[in-house]
Amino acid sequence: MKHPYRILLWAILALLHGRTFATVIKVHPAAGSIQGAIRQARPGDTVLLSKGIYKEHDIYVDKRVVILGEQYPVVDGQGRHQLFIITADSAVIQGLQVQNTGISSLVDMAAIRVQEAGYVKVAHNRLLNNTYGIYLQKSHHCTVVNNQLQAQAVDEQNSGNGIHAWKSGHLRIQGNHITGHRDGIYFEFVTQSDISDNISVSNVRYGLHFMFSNDDAYTRNTFSGNGAGVAVMFSKRVTMHGNVFKDNWGDAAYGLLLKEISDGTIAGNLFVKNTVAIYMEGAARLEVKRNTFTGNGWAMRMQASCSNGLFTENNFTGNSFDVATNGTMMLNTFRGNYWDKYDGYDLDRDGTGDVPYYPVSVYAVITEKIPAAMILYRSFLTNIMDQVEKVMPSIIPDQLKDDAPRIKKWKL
Repeated sequence: MKHPYRILLWAILALLHGRTFATVIKVHPAAGSIQGAIRQARPGDTVLLSKGIYKEHDIYVDKRVVILGEQYPVVDGQGRHQLFIITADSAVIQGLQVQNTGISSLVDMAAIRVQEAGYVKVAHNRLLNNTYGIYLQKSHHCTVVNNQLQAQAVDEQNSGNGIHAWKSGHLRIQGNHITGHRDGIYFEFVTQSDISDNISVSNVRYGLHFMFSNDDAYTRNTFSGNGAGVAVMFSKRVTMHGNVFKDNWGDAAYGLLLKEISDGTIAGNLFVKNTVAIYMEGAARLEVKRNTFTGNGWAMRMQASCSNGLFTENNFTGNSFDVATNGTMMLNTFRGNYWDKYDGYDLDRDGTGDVPYYPVSVYAVITEKIPAAMILYRSFLTNIMDQVEKVMPSIIPDQLKDDAPRIKKWKL
């Protein structure tokens, strides 16, 4: 009868032993090293870095420890090395300034690399002048929150991404500020992950880039002044809600680029002052609703390869072109949107126009086929062509229409 109680007693003693001997190991830059402190630490210990500069590199975090900084101690790669490599589950790095990784064509040098680990937390750090900021490789249930990532990338070839995730899942990327990288955030083969409340600005290529990543969501983020705002490619079931896409200008700049994606939702977003707000190619079964498109060159450029999309309750105001397409067939549905160029009537005063609205202008069709014709945009000739097309429609795709255009703007 005593045997079960003896087992219980040993279990309680073991638990108390683990709690009693969890310690804080303090490191000073003038004496000791970060790697030495990690070797000394036991699982559950905290390695506390005092303020100062640590010129260490290839620091392996292979135990469940917390690495915590006092007043942002600096860990400097001196432009030649990578810095932290985390291989232990549930490790934490918080409150550090990690800077100056090297550049290599053989190794993706990162300030903080999480490698085949789970439940790792990287929070409240400053990552400055690194090729890759935070690199998540075959990792799961990791959290990257409230970090500042800043680099000075000038081209795609010699730069890396701010937050880079590859073959990972169940990630939470939240509240980070990212600038000056190739892509602000990059997902490749990443599933069931959430990207929220981040600010990704002035990156060379994309503010956010998805490749072959399914069942993810990005919400309440701001993408501004990037080469292009967001690219979602070869992915399924991506949720895109409540984001701001603005000031993404250039010959090949988009607020949102969609290529070969399906079964996603785009809702409650603001697209303002982009060359093209949304460019869609090979997109299927998308629901695009309650978005605002204002002051863009093109609100939407929709290729003929897009099908079974529903576009409803959106506001289109102040765009040069509301919709452009390169085809004559239309396999998508527009209904109940507000168009500031609609000049129809509402005799029964039910808030819906009595005649359909055709959002593709004749000049949008011409410029899709002859891009150089844009030089004549806003000329007297374009006005005449639009008026003639309204009387005798012959060029615009007559199947692309909103049968129930909204008379007043939606309150979004």
